[in-house]
Amino acid sequence: MFRYFFFCIILVLLRPGTLAASAQDSTRLARDTIAHTVGNGLDPTKSYSYNTSRRDFYKMLYAGVPLVGAGIALSSSNENFKSFRNEYARQYHTHYDDYLQYSPALVMLGMKACGVEGRSSWSRMLVSDAFAMAIMGSVVNTTKHTVHELRPDGSNRRSFPSGHTAAAFMCATMLHKEYGHISPWISIGGYAVATTTGVSRILNNKHWIADVMAGAGIGILSTEMGYFLADLIFKEKGLKKHELPERHDRWHKPSFLDIYVGYNLSGSKFPTPYGLLSTNLGINAGVEGAYFFSPYVGVGGRLSFAHMPLKMNRDVLPRDLEMNTGCAGIFLSYPFSSWVHLSAKVMGGFNHFSGSSIGDGYAIGGNNAGVFTTGLSVVIMTSRAFNLRFFCDYSATSAYVPSTSRKLHFITSGSTFGMNF
Repeated sequence: MFRYFFFCIILVLLRPGTLAASAQDSTRLARDTIAHTVGNGLDPTKSYSYNTSRRDFYKMLYAGVPLVGAGIALSSSNENFKSFRNEYARQYHTHYDDYLQYSPALVMLGMKACGVEGRSSWSRMLVSDAFAMAIMGSVVNTTKHTVHELRPDGSNRRSFPSGHTAAAFMCATMLHKEYGHISPWISIGGYAVATTTGVSRILNNKHWIADVMAGAGIGILSTEMGYFLADLIFKEKGLKKHELPERHDRWHKPSFLDIYVGYNLSGSKFPTPYGLLSTNLGINAGVEGAYFFSPYVGVGGRLSFAHMPLKMNRDVLPRDLEMNTGCAGIFLSYPFSSWVHLSAKVMGGFNHFSGSSIGDGYAIGGNNAGVFTTGLSVVIMTSRAFNLRFFCDYSATSAYVPSTSRKLHFITSGSTFGMNF
């Protein structure tokens, strides 16, 4: 129950007035002139300015809070994701995530030591990062010892949230805050490493999917809070490079790379010698991205892995349907505002169905099939760097059941979280 209470506290902080009044004078920075590069899509011969106001306190919550919320929402699917992991990586066991979690921070320190000018002076950066580490460590350890969530491998009751993932996303956000203005690929690289750390914690059977999602949100929130507190102390002192405005231009090309998580629902039924075969509600996870040539049109694709329980008549079978999908196609976008975009896609590709025996000499799957996918999504640009999208996709693929021409139709609904570039 504590995890739900913890999330409610964070939601309360989203109110515009919370803690803002006391920080009104301290958080007001002078109008800052930012010379953008062509890579940011703006005219390098002009200057652009923005104000940092008290609203920045709750704006910094927009990236981390959805991840914490997604972690809590996915806690009911922990066992499904564990089955998914056991099917593909039961013997997976490495220790590289113990070190990988810190690599974005090491890159940041290395760039600083080599003289690459970042957002902050040495003293301001170190104070910001010290605040972030203190907040992250306190929240993670307090929550672990309060929730007492059992790890997937049963080793102890300190599973929720993932400390490794929180540290990795904290370090990635530090790198993004200091050097994201140079190139979006620096931020993307940092968050890719952080995501790899989180995924490896699941593959190592040390954490549930909910632990990793919540840990990622806590890591981002901790760094945002650390930099916010340092800004109160230092004001403009030691500020070398001001961050780019949180909201990019409405007509900016909405290229993205997201983590894709959803649920599959299918009403398809297939006759077999043993009865009527159908699928239950299953999970779908993967990576989706697109490159836009204009604010409206782009190309992209998705790699995903689905895990759908099977039923014979009314009995659930011990073997699930597994589906690995790769597809590519056209992505469309329309910006209603700098905050909200409507996106659509049409893709084609291939599915690989895992094989499964459901009776003497009768097997399903074990084949490749074409797939058609289309869908709509509402995209919320939580900041210049991050997006959160809610999607509903429809897919049709050739049947995995032999001797039938019926198609497998299913709806996938869920959300993605990722980087804009």
